[in-house]
Amino acid sequence: MNSILEKILNWRIWPLFRKEMQQIRRNHKLVAMMVIPPTLNLVFLGFAMNPDVTDLRLGVVDESRTAESREVISGFSQSRAFKVTATFDSPEALGDALSRSKLDAGLVIGSDFATQRTKGATAEIQFLVDGVDSNTASIAGGYATRIVNAMNEDVKVINRSNVHRAPNGARSRVSLLYNPGLKNSWFIVTGMIGVLLVMLGVAVASSAMVKEKEMGTVEQLLMTPADGAEIITAKIAPIFLLLSLDIGLSVAVGYFVFDLPVRGSLLLLYGAGMLCVLSGIGIGTMIATFTRSQQQAQLLGFFVTPPLSMLSGATTPLEAIPHWMQPITYLNPVRHFASIARGVMLKGVGAEVVYPNLLALLTFTIVLMGISVWRFRKQLN
Repeated sequence: MNSILEKILNWRIWPLFRKEMQQIRRNHKLVAMMVIPPTLNLVFLGFAMNPDVTDLRLGVVDESRTAESREVISGFSQSRAFKVTATFDSPEALGDALSRSKLDAGLVIGSDFATQRTKGATAEIQFLVDGVDSNTASIAGGYATRIVNAMNEDVKVINRSNVHRAPNGARSRVSLLYNPGLKNSWFIVTGMIGVLLVMLGVAVASSAMVKEKEMGTVEQLLMTPADGAEIITAKIAPIFLLLSLDIGLSVAVGYFVFDLPVRGSLLLLYGAGMLCVLSGIGIGTMIATFTRSQQQAQLLGFFVTPPLSMLSGATTPLEAIPHWMQPITYLNPVRHFASIARGVMLKGVGAEVVYPNLLALLTFTIVLMGISVWRFRKQLN
């Protein structure tokens, strides 16, 4: 046993490992980059990327001018989605304000609205939305539909009570599982953890590897007794250990800032996060083998990391991606980590549920690290 321990302690990799750790410790900018950007990005994106639309500027044309029409306007103004900011005498004036971007939406109530409603006929109202921002327009249209449907239900209940007849039919009951408060930040943060881990792995690994080329220290390392594999391992191991700390930092930010729970195994989440980090380091090391300067590495990384983020389902549902592009997301390690993070943190599932994603992450890690180490070792030789 002592002989085995002695052999491990006498490995030639340890002096190289200590050298890399000392270099990282002296590089205060690198340490700050590993701590400050992940924290700020999670906080800002968790608050900023909110699909809820509030206080849309609503213009109103009320040609009916009755209690019924005022009830409709009140239904819109009392919701958090709309804020009545102007009234107009004609639909033309309302349309002109929309075209000048003075309003986000418009509501036109016809002169026969109260009459049709009293007769029990269909009373139509016109809802206009500025469709330049298609996402906001579709959400606003959905809000308007729900407001009108809610008012229609109230009218049905009143009519039934007037004829002394109890309502019949089925009644639905909706139960919200895993996220009862519908906090959008829980979805965003659990997805962004994987994005940040991969992006940091790519940036730090490519920068560290290319820096050796720029400084000309690769040749000095080759003059040591260590072989190529030991040199590469000594370069990657400190980066991996430091980036692994960002997993705990990200979970802490989610917990203390957004009240994000961890209902499953923290060890399982941490293990998946380390595989995600290794995938990012593998991509960064591969980028370093194709570039000769840090500027080139940053530019090449710009063409790699944004697609990984956009095709991951980290900030938007995967179903929102075009159908022909959805199979491509299976080749993205961030997609698999996001599924694991949401399953473990929000649903409390175990490895028996997320093992396909774990196996995919493990495969990405082995392939990416294998190719990048092979290419870098080939350049060393």
